[in-house]
Amino acid sequence: MARISLLLLLILAGCRPSYSPDDYATSAVQQMNRVEQAVIIGQRRVTVTAEGATGAATGGAAGGIVGSQAGGGNMTGAIGAVGGALVGGLFGAATERVAGNTTAMEYIVRKTNGELLSVTQRDEIPLAVGERVLVIAGAQARIVPDYTQTLPEPAAPEPAPAPAPAPAPAPPPAPAAGLLAPPAASVPPVEAVPLPAAAPTAEPAPPPP
Repeated sequence: MARISLLLLLILAGCRPSYSPDDYATSAVQQMNRVEQAVIIGQRRVTVTAEGATGAATGGAAGGIVGSQAGGGNMTGAIGAVGGALVGGLFGAATERVAGNTTAMEYIVRKTNGELLSVTQRDEIPLAVGERVLVIAGAQARIVPDYTQTLPEPAAPEPAPAPAPAPAPAPPPAPAAGLLAPPAASVPPVEAVPLPAAAPTAEPAPPPP
């Protein structure tokens, strides 16, 4: 019986869950989970009690094997197997509770939208109230310190330089010295002079008699 007890303790110790946010089950790997930022506003230590189903099944199987070894024929062996299974189941359930019971931390967090959530997990160093955390949803919900980093915003593109103004047209070249034409003299306007009236024509003298 001592060997069975030792075997149960070894089996249950290997199956004991850690409840740590850093441990992932194989079914939780490569799964897309929702992540939200939050702040811890409360915490308390709680006790996690093992359900005893695994220990009962393991103890029952071990007890049945031991009971079936009892001598006295097939009937005695069958009765011994049933009795051994019952005793082993009770012993296994009690052993699992002793090996599986542990303490954990229950955290109350407030998300950015004001919603409150509760997550229970086992931390070697409890998270502090007021600490910024990430709430990872899924079959194995967990809270971890916010390890995201704020990336610098990309620099705005520089505006294109304004086109340079067109150069002013160059003045015409000045003529060479000595070739300048004298400026045209201003001629006063000619006034119309009235012509004198023509003298009356003299009548021809009469012929002499």
